Amino acid sequence: MSRTPVVVRTEDVTPSRRMGGAIYPLLTPASAGTHAGFLAQAVLEPGEEISEHYHPWTDEHVLVVAGAVEVVVDGTKLHLAAGDATYVRRGARHVMRQTGPDTARAVLFLGPLAPDPADGHVDTVPVPHPDAAPPRVG
Repeated sequence: MSRTPVVVRTEDVTPSRRMGGAIYPLLTPASAGTHAGFLAQAVLEPGEEISEHYHPWTDEHVLVVAGAVEVVVDGTKLHLAAGDATYVRRGARHVMRQTGPDTARAVLFLGPLAPDPADGHVDTVPVPHPDAAPPRVG
């Protein structure tokens, strides 16, 4: 494994819009050679949400860096503004909704990764854009 640092710029990444909003996979096994986890940026415009899902193998850490979101975890509503963070334990159903007047941006870190990327994510409701590609992890 190379020890050379990798820089991935958000503007160089094609976002996934499959689940709603825009998810930019930044540091992944494919982009950076990391196997510790998956780092992404979620961007939600007013009224958008990332549809409900869960991760069987993976915990999700969320840091809101701009705007405001509501994260619903197994039915519990959490209201997060810029600077707030939360943790979604593996197996917990969750959805993220933009709740303020401005674009919301959140940093997502998911780890550890599933043994196979296809096993890392389970949709629990129909996704808004089923023909769009999911975020590329591997």
